[in-house]
Amino acid sequence: MQTIDLNVLGLRDGQRALDLGCGAGRHVHAMYYHAECHVVGIDLGFDDVKRTREGFGTCPDMDPDTRRSFSLSVGNALSLPFPDASFDKIVCSEVLEHIPDYRQAVAEIERILKPGGTLAVSVPRYFPEWVCWKLSDDYHNEPGGHVRIFQESELKDAVEKRGLSFFHRHFAHGLHSPYWWLKCAVGVKRDDAKLVNLYKRFLEWDILERPWLTRALERVAGPLMGKSVVLYFTKGAA
Repeated sequence: MQTIDLNVLGLRDGQRALDLGCGAGRHVHAMYYHAECHVVGIDLGFDDVKRTREGFGTCPDMDPDTRRSFSLSVGNALSLPFPDASFDKIVCSEVLEHIPDYRQAVAEIERILKPGGTLAVSVPRYFPEWVCWKLSDDYHNEPGGHVRIFQESELKDAVEKRGLSFFHRHFAHGLHSPYWWLKCAVGVKRDDAKLVNLYKRFLEWDILERPWLTRALERVAGPLMGKSVVLYFTKGAA
């Protein structure tokens, strides 16, 4: 399930890209196959980095002459193990809502992004997230869970104060918001709710098959109730 639009990100052959907070590697894998570039994935959890690596084994690159490459690391967003100006593109998707000192993470992103580089950052959108918090304390009161609900303007201002320039916004996963509302309403720790499980199977089918009907529904639902807001920024040339 891809949140960032790599065409808007502008990822091209020969570039170096980072997925900060890569999780199971959805954007690492997407970037790797989008362009002949070097992709780096980093996450705080070793198990997530391991799952990202296993994903490359499940879907190996069959091109013997590929110029693509990847590397993976465990690391902390507050103190990234990369030199200044290391990356042409940085993706930070559904990460900052987990970090109490998110401004320090933004500062690290700015430090390692090359002049002229592009950042794509996504967080849960305010209203869908607010509904989840109202329906269920268990939704966010978990170790490593969400510690804040972002106002879009708050995140935009925090990035712009580091000298990056905003240039595009879109919403993602409009069909996913009702799933989380249902799950929060019945209890996020329950796995026996028939309606929730039925909706989950619908979403899994949509992700795998991407039929025209659900794609059309997503185009309508995204702006109305997209679960995520995605913001794109560029760093000025030195």
